[in-house]
Amino acid sequence: MRPCGTFDERYGQDMAIVRTRFQWVMLIVGIGLFLGVYGQVSGYFMLCIANTIGITIIAALGLQILLGYCGQISIGHMAFVAVGAYTTGMLTYHLGWPWIAAFPVAVVASALVGVAFGIPALRIKGFYLALSTMAAHFIIMWAILHGGEITGGAFGLPVPPPKFGAVVINSERAFFYLIMAFVLMMTFLAKNLVRTKLGRAFIAVRDNDVAAEFMGINIVSHKLLAFGIASGFAGAAGALYAPYLGNLAVEQFAFIESLWYIGYLIVGGMGSITGVYFGVTSLVTLKHLIMVGSSELAGIVPALSSGISAALMQIFFGTVIALFLIFEPLGLHHRWETAKSSIRLWPFPY
Repeated sequence: MRPCGTFDERYGQDMAIVRTRFQWVMLIVGIGLFLGVYGQVSGYFMLCIANTIGITIIAALGLQILLGYCGQISIGHMAFVAVGAYTTGMLTYHLGWPWIAAFPVAVVASALVGVAFGIPALRIKGFYLALSTMAAHFIIMWAILHGGEITGGAFGLPVPPPKFGAVVINSERAFFYLIMAFVLMMTFLAKNLVRTKLGRAFIAVRDNDVAAEFMGINIVSHKLLAFGIASGFAGAAGALYAPYLGNLAVEQFAFIESLWYIGYLIVGGMGSITGVYFGVTSLVTLKHLIMVGSSELAGIVPALSSGISAALMQIFFGTVIALFLIFEPLGLHHRWETAKSSIRLWPFPY
C-alpha cells in the first residue's frame, strides 16, 4: 500500500524495497544516527548487546530463508555457526591467514556441511527432519570436541583479532562497526534473494512441494540449496563470532541456542526479513536484562544464587514462545504491518 498521492510509473518502482524519497531519507538518517550516535555514546554493556544482536541477526537471516521461506525445519542451526567459527579460527590461528581471507572460506565450508546434512530433507519432513538436524548438531560438536590440536578440543581454540592494514579490531566499539557493516550487507543479500526467482521457488516449495514439482521446480536442488544458503549465513555469523569471542569452546555453541533461533522467528514472524530484526532484538535484549536482573536478585536473596539465571532464562523463553503461539502466531512483523496500514489510512479506518 502506497501513501496517498504517490503513484508508480515503472515496474521497478513497484518492486522497490525503499519506495519513496521520504523512506530513503529516513533510512539513511536512521542508519547514520545509529552508527554515529549509538556507536560513539554507548558504553561497554550496550555495545556488547548490539554486537550480539548483530551476529545473531546474520545467522537468523539464514534460518529464516530455510524455515520461513522454504519450509524446511532445522533445530541444529547453531552447529553451522560453530563450523564457520572454527573454520575461521583454524585458518587464522594455525595457518596465519588474515581474517578477511578466512571469512569466505568459512562461509563456503558451512554451506557445504549444511548441504551434506540437508540430504535427509529430500526424503523426510516435519518431525523426522527436525530429528536429523538435531543429530547434525551433536555430530558436529563431537567432531570439534575430538579434533585434537586442530580444533583445540576441550581446551579451546584461540582466535586472533581481525586486522585491516594497521587497524586492529580488538575492542567492542571496533567490532560494533565491523559487525554492523556485515549486518547491512547480509540483510541486503537476504532481502533481494527472497524476491528473486529462487526466492519465489522456495515459497512454492514451502506452500506445497508436490504442486511446486508439477510447476517445474526441482525440489531436490531447491531444498539442498536452501540448506546451503542458510548454513552459509550461519557460517558468516560464525566467522564474526570467532574473533569477537577471542577463544572458542564447544560450550559456546550449546544446543539450546538453536532452539532460541526458532524462537526468534516465532516472535518476529515467519517468512519476513524484518521479522528477524524484531525477534532477535527483542529476545536478545530481554535475555541480557534477565541476566543482569537475576544477578541483582541473587545479591538480595543469596539462597537463589545457584543457577537462577539459567532457570529464569528457560522460564522466560518458554513463556514468551507459548504466549506468541497463542495470541500472536504471526509475530511482531504482523503487528508492525498492521500499525503502518492504520497510519496510512488514518483518519479513514474503513
